[in-house]
Amino acid sequence: MGEERGSANSSSVITMLVLCMFVFHPKMIHADTYTVGDEKGWSFDVENWPSGKAFKEGDILVFNYTPVIHNVVTVKEFGYNSCVPLGGSGLHISGADKITLVKGMNYFICGIPGHCSKGMKIAVNAN
Repeated sequence: MGEERGSANSSSVITMLVLCMFVFHPKMIHADTYTVGDEKGWSFDVENWPSGKAFKEGDILVFNYTPVIHNVVTVKEFGYNSCVPLGGSGLHISGADKITLVKGMNYFICGIPGHCSKGMKIAVNAN
């Protein structure tokens, strides 16, 4: 009898932990995933892709590209405006990068020389 009671208590504790996780991490439950550039992927002239979309903190951007010829660099506003991959917090080179948005402005450019100036950059505001 004691074993059954312990098993029930363990199940209750696990259930409570799972429920607490959802209560304290609601952004995980409601996060959306967006493929940057849609079917075109992370490529030239993608700069206006975020227009008309409502992003929120915790959403995931998927950058699909050929890693030999492109990359993704997370940069600050200066890096975005100047197309210089300085002051960034990350270089991504997998070709299928998944990046979680933080609250506020998120800036991404292709760090290959000349690509950012050809529109291979996006600025995303996450609420």
